[in-house]
Amino acid sequence: MENKNKTIIAITLFITVIGVLGTYVTYYTPNTGDAKQITDMLNRKVNVPNQINKVMATTPPNTLIIYMIAPDKLGGWNKNVNGQLMQEKYKKLPVIGGWIGTQQGNYETWISKNPDAIFEGWNVQGGANRTIKERQTKFGEIPVVGVVGDTNVTQLPQSIRFMGKFLDAEEKADKLVAFYDKVFTKVNSTTSKIPEKQKKKVYYASGSEGLQTAPSGSLNTQIIDICGGKNAAEIPLQHPSKYFDVSMEQVIDWNPDIIIASNPQAYKNINNDSKWQNVKAVKEKKVYLVPQDPFNWIDQPPSANTILGAVWMAKTLYPDKFQDLDMESLTKEFYSEFYHYQLTDEQLDSLLNPQSS
Repeated sequence: MENKNKTIIAITLFITVIGVLGTYVTYYTPNTGDAKQITDMLNRKVNVPNQINKVMATTPPNTLIIYMIAPDKLGGWNKNVNGQLMQEKYKKLPVIGGWIGTQQGNYETWISKNPDAIFEGWNVQGGANRTIKERQTKFGEIPVVGVVGDTNVTQLPQSIRFMGKFLDAEEKADKLVAFYDKVFTKVNSTTSKIPEKQKKKVYYASGSEGLQTAPSGSLNTQIIDICGGKNAAEIPLQHPSKYFDVSMEQVIDWNPDIIIASNPQAYKNINNDSKWQNVKAVKEKKVYLVPQDPFNWIDQPPSANTILGAVWMAKTLYPDKFQDLDMESLTKEFYSEFYHYQLTDEQLDSLLNPQSS
């Protein structure tokens, strides 16, 4: 009987050890001759294939950066791309879903696409390690690589450079960072000199009625602060990337100097609904629609698209201080380098004047 119990214990221990080893083997790609070890932006050691041909990202900010750096290695979009200013071959990439807000992606769908690696960003702050461990367990042998700063404008250069190196596209990443540096050197040097009392009060209007917004400190409205504006939404920051419902009475009380509409529906409602007519920005015709083809320049997603958004926001808030910023030239350069698309003069005009189109 005693020998039987020892045998059972031995078998149990063997199964446990095999289970632990199995978990380890599937946690990272096996370290064979076809793999190499990297350190991701969460300081994790990850084994990845030597040759990276296809990658996917769990959220739109990282997906957009992949497209900007190495579009032919992008395995799919997290949601539909509705814009027109993109080459057809990229617009036709499959929509694979992802982990966007409350949306939960389908792991089986992702695994069936056979990516060489998956980028995990957006949620890397706070519960990062817990989240990425869960992803890695579900994705099995497909390596999950942590990226930090993909949603924060001030940290974008680090994200771009890291992903450029990973995707074997360092030269391209350097070009994008050079554009970033050129833009933000100008924006920061100018807005830093604006006295607090002279800063424009800005309301970022989202939702179909324009009665959703995000306060200062939000990823959705970070460009307002960076470009020398004052966020009009005097509400507490409860989540870094969510909109909050506000009342018409609150907006009237805030009385912003400028309103930036995040979508055409909000823009139309603000200009046509009589309830908005007593707001200073509406009375003075200082309501502007964010350019948004193929992506919104301010957020949705908050990613490298906001680099051009910073130029647009700065020039919209303080046109007299940024007369030397050539918006047309910078927009064409951005679309060529970041979106791999050559704008026509007609497209450029429509893009920069969306409220008239």
